[in-house]
Amino acid sequence: MAKTREQLLDEMLDREAIKDLPARYCHYVWTKNLEGVLSIFTEDGLFSSGGAGPSHEVKGMEALRKFYASEPDRVGARPFIHNVVIDLKSPTRATGYAYLELRSAAQQMKWMGTGYYEDEYEKVNGQWKFKSRRFKMVHSEM
Repeated sequence: MAKTREQLLDEMLDREAIKDLPARYCHYVWTKNLEGVLSIFTEDGLFSSGGAGPSHEVKGMEALRKFYASEPDRVGARPFIHNVVIDLKSPTRATGYAYLELRSAAQQMKWMGTGYYEDEYEKVNGQWKFKSRRFKMVHSEM
């Protein structure tokens, strides 16, 4: 059965709201806006990274706060999001990928590497948020 115009419009609005999350994430990291970063994760949100260098995983608001208060600034990371792919699973759940180029502010914006985020999104009180962000470094110059 074909989707109604209203269903299609709801999906389009959801996709736009989700597409905004990776861009806001980069903006908040760049501007060192800790509260902004935390505001786009669910209360039980998860961030993990792997690939080049040591892997780590942080889960829950307290752990995310501790991580984002120190880690991005330590390496001077400046993320650039390029491609965002979104799969809507339900009116409140979605998954996706966001591809990343990473540069170092501490080294005059030298290219640090490239990779991607594998994301899970959840709609909480009418707002889309990251349920999880799993970063995979594909190539690194670090």
